[in-house]
Amino acid sequence: MTTRTDAPTRREQILKEAARLFAERGFHGVGVDEIGAAVGISGPGLYRHFAGKDAMLAELLVGISGQLLTGAKRRLAEADGGGPEAVLDSLIEGHIDFALDDRPLITLHDRELDRLRDSDRKMVRQLQRQYVELWVGVVREVYPGFEEPAARSAVHSVFGLLNSTPHLGRGGSLPGRGATAELLHRMARGAFAAAGSQQPPA
Repeated sequence: MTTRTDAPTRREQILKEAARLFAERGFHGVGVDEIGAAVGISGPGLYRHFAGKDAMLAELLVGISGQLLTGAKRRLAEADGGGPEAVLDSLIEGHIDFALDDRPLITLHDRELDRLRDSDRKMVRQLQRQYVELWVGVVREVYPGFEEPAARSAVHSVFGLLNSTPHLGRGGSLPGRGATAELLHRMARGAFAAAGSQQPPA
């Protein structure tokens, strides 16, 4: 979602508004008619694009998990010998883009994942595991003292930090996007460095 530069399709518009509304009011608090109104079509018109709200939710959560994994693989492929430090920085930048630009999807994942049918939920988990393991490999290159379980825990902890963005700005002003992205990046690298320094030498 965050990598497109051309105009979104109607299907993408529907998904974006569905994500926003689901995150704001909860899955059961939003009707098909409201989603349709948000994109300028009738509620029944949505059924030309999706079978219903369940299908929208599944495509949102499975879709973003797949996009994160695909984007991470692309960043690794584009590293061109830049070294593991550069690759880790690139992975962090990609996740920060997601965390800042697709905040409703973070809320949806936290609140609504269990509403997916088993096959979709398993797909989300499978894609997420692959994404985590990709990060684990890079982190262990940057910090060779990391044992695999500790590296995995560190990756999950950094994801928790970066995925806190839906809570940013509550009760106060939020710095600009660039400043926020820079802050999150420093915090993520600082967390990895602090955890890595506690590991015994390889």
